[in-house]
Amino acid sequence: MIIVKPYTEKELPDVLDFERRLREEEDVWGWDINEAYVSSVKASFSDRRFDNAVSFLAYKDGAAAGRIDAVLLPSHFDGSVKAYLDWICVVKSCRHQGIAQALLAELKRYLKEKGITTLIALTASNDEAQRFYRSIPDSEMKDTGIWIDIK
Repeated sequence: MIIVKPYTEKELPDVLDFERRLREEEDVWGWDINEAYVSSVKASFSDRRFDNAVSFLAYKDGAAAGRIDAVLLPSHFDGSVKAYLDWICVVKSCRHQGIAQALLAELKRYLKEKGITTLIALTASNDEAQRFYRSIPDSEMKDTGIWIDIK
């Protein structure tokens, strides 16, 4: 059974365990879970700049097995609020068990409740991620993404 719940500061130990498991099963992450990471994440829960951040954890067998993070994007362009899917990830040994779909469904439910009708995502380029994104109902691959460093 998969249980999805909001990620709050109280769940930080679960997230640290999740991050550890990710790195044990795949050596592709390129950044360490260290005290600076923990400190930044803890601080984000009391920083008003993160008021539009939305995060959920998926639990399977009592452990966090997946995570999704998004942000609400209000714009004066058209007076709308859209959402940006920042990250979705499932521990490798737990993939293909409906966890990512459960996380996305909960995020979409939350967004619908807030009156948001568009979720935007930059997709990862690996084949597994591409298969997942292309399988999402009511979605269409559009445009291309660019990452711009602010220096």
